[in-house]
Amino acid sequence: MSFRRLWSTPKAMGDVNMVTEELKNLYYKRLLPVEKYYSFHHFHSPSYEDADFDNKPMVLVMGQYSTGKTTFIRYLIEQDFLGSRVGPEPTTDCFTALMYGEVEGIIPGNALTMDPKKPFRNLDPFGNSFLNRFQCVQMPNRILESMSIIDTPGILTAAKRKLSRGYDFAAVLRWFAERVDRIILLFDAHKMEFSDELTRAFGALCGYEDKLRVVLNKADRVDSQHLMRVYGALMWSLGKVFRTPEILRVYIGSFWSEPRQMCDHYQLIELEEEDLLADIRNLPRNAAVRKLNDLVKRARLVRAHAHIISYLKQEMPTIFCRESKKHNLIYQLPVIFNKIQQQHHVPAGDFPDCTKMQENLLGQDFSKFKKLKPSLMASLDKLLSTDIAKLVPYIQHQEQRKRSLHGVLDGEFLRTFKPEHYRRDPFKEPPMDEGSELDFDEWVVEKYKPKYDEIFYNLSPTKGKLSGTKVKEWMTKTLLPNSVLAHIWRLSDVDGDGMLDDEEFALAVHLIEEKVEGHWLPRELPPHLVPPSKRLSEASDVSV
Repeated sequence: MSFRRLWSTPKAMGDVNMVTEELKNLYYKRLLPVEKYYSFHHFHSPSYEDADFDNKPMVLVMGQYSTGKTTFIRYLIEQDFLGSRVGPEPTTDCFTALMYGEVEGIIPGNALTMDPKKPFRNLDPFGNSFLNRFQCVQMPNRILESMSIIDTPGILTAAKRKLSRGYDFAAVLRWFAERVDRIILLFDAHKMEFSDELTRAFGALCGYEDKLRVVLNKADRVDSQHLMRVYGALMWSLGKVFRTPEILRVYIGSFWSEPRQMCDHYQLIELEEEDLLADIRNLPRNAAVRKLNDLVKRARLVRAHAHIISYLKQEMPTIFCRESKKHNLIYQLPVIFNKIQQQHHVPAGDFPDCTKMQENLLGQDFSKFKKLKPSLMASLDKLLSTDIAKLVPYIQHQEQRKRSLHGVLDGEFLRTFKPEHYRRDPFKEPPMDEGSELDFDEWVVEKYKPKYDEIFYNLSPTKGKLSGTKVKEWMTKTLLPNSVLAHIWRLSDVDGDGMLDDEEFALAVHLIEEKVEGHWLPRELPPHLVPPSKRLSEASDVSV
């Protein structure tokens, strides 16, 4: 049987659901027994559940207060959500998980941890102090069909560092960092202040730098000289916190849906915006790869943990001087790590943080520790050496299949546009797949059309239509983000020919004015906005 035929069969492992199921089976069969035997959850994170494998990709948005976290999320989903407030003061005081739901509503934290279909059951140990500050907002949003977004409280500045949250904020961040696919860390170009809580938050992200994307927000509000200085200061500060040879990628932008201020680095902001959106857009594609990567990292940590626990058990006396020996072993833990590396060939990077391990060991009874069990360790070695390796080719083939889709700004992961309707346009957006009864007598744009026609004919149309190049040149003068203009183009080019006639151009200007006034754009063009000349063709398309 050929590989192509294997892929097309219902039982093919290359299907993303089959890959996820196989990862889940390997975890329960190979890894979970080792975790339970050596009490891994007492020292590190709780065991995985079905929801941790089945959930959609998650994006964690964090940063100091007033850096634009909630506004950034509203920019991504192009919609307000329940409980969201925006202001210069700390307006977001809780963790909010934005997830897809047919009916809009809020699920409080305690009820959320009881739902086996949600990946939050293991947050229960953080107690009521945290759960009272945790909620899930469900809403029918097409972006949330493909991913979930976690909004976080603003990190306190130095002036507010004496305030207590009532729960371990850094520990909660680390719990989410382990499970999310991407971490968006926002900074304000106006103020660059590294507080104590921000430093502790950085510590919670250590080990997950590959998921981290740093955003220097509100960059259109400063001049180029100030931006250069702030960028340099940010890179220097991040280099001191994340002591890695790799340089973190910092995106410069102004991530909201309102018109930007014109500045010398305006084009740079647009390019950075496109890069970050492309990175977020690819998350649903790479979900299986991320789950496999996290499972391998966890398996390596479990293996190192098993050797540590076994070594401590062997060194403990049977009866006398047990307490003094325990404290001596904890003090000698760095030396023990080196011995295990040499004896069992465990890489140094697989070991947990030594200081945190020492703190966790202080409250443990070493007499209850277990020695190495050859059968469990052999099963774990098979997972790392054989089982995972068999899955890699299927995941790679899955990625090749997904890369064949057209790369558009938002339509691809929204899954609302069909490739056969793709048309090349100045913003690289496909036209919308229309379909509804159009029997409205009055076009709401008609009363403004004389004003819009004057702009239209001043742009010198050819054969009654404006080319995409001319429209783009005019649209960019509105200073709206390219992502917003792309969506307006897609809504306005009703017939999908890559050009705009006078009615379509009037519709585009109308949508721009509505957006500038603060209204949200529709995801699909409502029937009452369809130009009169296009309604006949739209109706015929529906009947066909």
